[in-house]
Amino acid sequence: MLNETASSRDNRPGVRATEPEIRPDEILRDQIQQMVAAVLAIQDMTFADEEADRLPPALRAFGSSPTARFEGRLRLDSESAYQRLDTDFKTINHTPIFREEHGRHVVLALPGRIEPKPRAWWPNLILFVLTLFSVLLVGTSLAVGEIVRVDPALAREISNNELANLWRGLPYALGILLILGSHELGHYFAARRHGLAVTLPYFIPLPFFSPFGTLGAFIQLRQPMRNRKVLLDVGAAGPLTGLIFAVPLLFIGLAGARLAPITPGGLYEGDSLLYAFAKIVMFGEFYPNGVLDVVINSNQLAWAGWTGLLVSALNLIPIGQLDGGHIAYSLLGERARLLYYPLIFVMVGLVFVTSVWLLWVFLLVIFGRMYATPLDMITPLDRPRRLVAIASMVIFVLIFVPTPLTPNRTPRNPLLPRSSAQAEPANIISLLTNGQ
Repeated sequence: MLNETASSRDNRPGVRATEPEIRPDEILRDQIQQMVAAVLAIQDMTFADEEADRLPPALRAFGSSPTARFEGRLRLDSESAYQRLDTDFKTINHTPIFREEHGRHVVLALPGRIEPKPRAWWPNLILFVLTLFSVLLVGTSLAVGEIVRVDPALAREISNNELANLWRGLPYALGILLILGSHELGHYFAARRHGLAVTLPYFIPLPFFSPFGTLGAFIQLRQPMRNRKVLLDVGAAGPLTGLIFAVPLLFIGLAGARLAPITPGGLYEGDSLLYAFAKIVMFGEFYPNGVLDVVINSNQLAWAGWTGLLVSALNLIPIGQLDGGHIAYSLLGERARLLYYPLIFVMVGLVFVTSVWLLWVFLLVIFGRMYATPLDMITPLDRPRRLVAIASMVIFVLIFVPTPLTPNRTPRNPLLPRSSAQAEPANIISLLTNGQ
């Protein structure tokens, strides 16, 4: 069967046909190639339907594979090249990804851009109010532990009506919220300085059966970070800002703390190198010395300072989504993942020393392998930021407490008078914190 002669104007005999129509995806390819060629001397390129490499796991929030992949050498310094290409890609709703593989610079053109909408602020406010109430309860219990030494009747009255006496817990509550709040706001303002979408702090209340009254606080970054410089700035800003307040509060609290005989059955808060040094500075020698120890669980500012150091140390563990994980990844890149199994092994070993670490190890096993991977992994840290990253890891070593809240087993010296600080604690929170 012969096909019927086309009757359209363009296909009539003696009439020249128009040029073939250019497909939209070909136009997009040409645009991407021209934009990339302005910053990269292209040596090889692959497009989506030619089996371009998939997106790295940490950046799959975009939900799609790259439109194109280019390999070569950057014509500009990586930071300037990324800035220029990111500006160009905005016009075609794409995001550039920079990697370095086998001595070549790799540029991925990823469709879409993450631009999250603002979140409501009222859940943050509710959690903050609940956490304030929770830490006031703990602070009031700490106050009872000190008042019982001089006025047992008043201590009993406060313990029986804690809600009316919450104001007595203000020193601890304000101290710990100052440390936690400054920590999270350090992250927040560092992120905003770099133009990142980020939530307000979420405080986590824990009002009962806790010597701290809180599980800390966190903010949520809602966009991937541009490069390792931004990752370091955001990751380190939190713990370093929190320590600006935690260390002075610890020293101020220790200045008003007292010594008391060690009594078996209580909980010893545990020493970091910095905490041990602080006790030597304030008391002239290290405690506990086998007979006496420093009592900080009835001194609200000392307890807030020690708790702040503990929280900062936990966050600085160089693994996963923790602040320390961000810092380690900014400094070491993909090599930071090699720390996962050695650190998990060490943490599991600490569980056999004190069960306090059990929940933390469980969380690290689940979430410790996820890292915040920047969009641009070619741009290195500059020298000042490398020094900040190294200093942050040194600080982690100085403030880490291997054995927090372990039972006191040192027998009390029978020749020393029994302190009223060993009287029956006023409530369960005092029981948890009554180390001496």
